[in-house]
Amino acid sequence: MQRLPRPSREQITGLVLAGGRGTRMGGVDKGLQPLHGEPLAAHVLTRLAPQTGALLISANRHADIYAALGAPFGAKVVADTLPEFPGPLAGLLAGLRAVRSDYLLSAPCDSPWLPADLAARLADALASNSADIATVTTCDAGGKRSLHPVFALLHTRLTDDLADFLQAGERKVRAWYARHKTVEVAFADERAFYNINSLQELADLERHRGPG
Repeated sequence: MQRLPRPSREQITGLVLAGGRGTRMGGVDKGLQPLHGEPLAAHVLTRLAPQTGALLISANRHADIYAALGAPFGAKVVADTLPEFPGPLAGLLAGLRAVRSDYLLSAPCDSPWLPADLAARLADALASNSADIATVTTCDAGGKRSLHPVFALLHTRLTDDLADFLQAGERKVRAWYARHKTVEVAFADERAFYNINSLQELADLERHRGPG
């Protein structure tokens, strides 16, 4: 298999997915909840900024607050074009429609410890496998494998196909990935992809500098 050119940092736009309902947090805007004095989304922006060129924030509420949060990083805010918070694929589509680069790297707003080499490793896998999408897997101490599909690097040529998929009423991330050549990249540290799903988890983690 011929290796495709590896996407450079400048060819990758980062996207922080912060457009959900936050139902497991009682409906609060998850990305704006504080951890160690900073909103969760700010932690993710800080991690992504050195790895990508431009940055975007997918948000459906508090756009002005997110705009101020993203300003130091040059990040712009984009909103879903589909009604009723249809899920992360809608945020991904909004990001794909807004980018000016060839690739988009997505990460959820509730995973403040994402790896510093996320973009590099996904870019290597995308190129060496001539894939359309690269996403993340981890294994826990017992060997149980987990897929983290909202961490993904993908080519912007998939924009129209994703729009058609959502227009047909589909919402599942894995089902859309199955339509394309997708490579899964194994990361050893599952804690780096820990996502905060409740206010209690957030309160517990406030006492620590990392997950676990």
